[in-house]
Amino acid sequence: MKNLYTNTILITSVLLSTALHGQNYTSYFTGNEENIDVQPQFGLCLMGGAGESDEAMIWFLERANGGDVVVLRASGSDGYNDYMFSELGVAINSVESIVFHNANASYDPYVIDKVNNAEAIWMAGGDQNNYVTYWKDTPIMEAINDLINVKGGPVGGISAGMAVMGQAYFPASAGSISSEAALANPFAPQMQFGYDDFIKAPFMENVITETHLNDPTRIRYGRITAFMARLTNDHGVRPLGMGSNEYSAIAIDEDGFARGFGEYPQYDDDQVYFLQGNCEEPSGPEIILSAQPLTWNRSGEAVKVYRLPATASGGNYFNLNTWTDGEGGFWENWYVIDGELTRDTDATATECVVSVRNHQVIEASVFPNPTNGTLKVQTDEANWTYQVFDISGRLLSQGRGSSGQNELDLNNLSGGIYKLSIRTENAYFSSSFVISN
Repeated sequence: MKNLYTNTILITSVLLSTALHGQNYTSYFTGNEENIDVQPQFGLCLMGGAGESDEAMIWFLERANGGDVVVLRASGSDGYNDYMFSELGVAINSVESIVFHNANASYDPYVIDKVNNAEAIWMAGGDQNNYVTYWKDTPIMEAINDLINVKGGPVGGISAGMAVMGQAYFPASAGSISSEAALANPFAPQMQFGYDDFIKAPFMENVITETHLNDPTRIRYGRITAFMARLTNDHGVRPLGMGSNEYSAIAIDEDGFARGFGEYPQYDDDQVYFLQGNCEEPSGPEIILSAQPLTWNRSGEAVKVYRLPATASGGNYFNLNTWTDGEGGFWENWYVIDGELTRDTDATATECVVSVRNHQVIEASVFPNPTNGTLKVQTDEANWTYQVFDISGRLLSQGRGSSGQNELDLNNLSGGIYKLSIRTENAYFSSSFVISN
């Protein structure tokens, strides 16, 4: 990789003023003006909201591979520039914070060029309604999704930035809502959410995120449960959720392992959560009607939750390929009766989850990755089936394989990130891969 500090001019906290670029945005630049082109590494980083986890941010920045980081925000200024560029010990080429003042900034050639050339994108906290209003269906939304799914780089966000990361998202377009109000009326005017029309990322299919879960002024465990109830009611999908407490973060790598970063056990509340509607049918809410309290009980097991202590090492994880197994966490049951949420912390997985958790992992290798269309699978398994999915979970290809080296012809697929799932009767294997053509 090119030496970032040779024959370059180091620019620190340069304000590209609104007088120069108009009133649509303000830009703050720190680092080396000369753009470099490196291959980043995929990753999603979701932070709960009260403060950054240094360890999670280091994990995120390292995936930029020394490239350029763009911070997108609709308020504030250059608070991330020095923090990312010089305070965490990760060598990157530059940090540029772009503060959007309106939706016109999303069509500005300078802004589009900077976001398109980024190796990593970070979405700051603030008001997520601004992000949806300013970025949705614009070149900026396209650039974010291209970085994730074509370039294969990292994208992350804190608070409002995390709130828009799921396939389902709460835009707060009619204002915020408390857990109590959401459970008392899951169709309240504020209970709006978008679905499958904004950020599109692997492992976030049918996921709605929640931040500030344990903030004492706005405890949100009930709100994410209400949104999941609406998700299954409105779209007929098995709802999934990811939540983070105030000072914790979720870091998702290219293999679909979600790690919790925080300062547990020094702080007991540093926890992250992975929620799923119970897979035993019927599974949806018993009562979900306008102006009536929610009841989603299902014998006290409506929502299965894997609570993961978030540590400085990020050693605890949850497997998003299966949503059934992890390391270092604890199962909980959440359920709602007449608008009251109960969290049963002494729980086990449902039978359908246990049956998958007991499966063995197939030993296999997938190469080359990235590929130009021919994917090779090497395994000793005698008979197995495979499926290939896109980032939205659509099945695109399937077939069978045998022991040894197998070649999967995927030349009909366009460039982007895909997921390969291999299964036998008692074992599974899953891996993300990139088609570069």
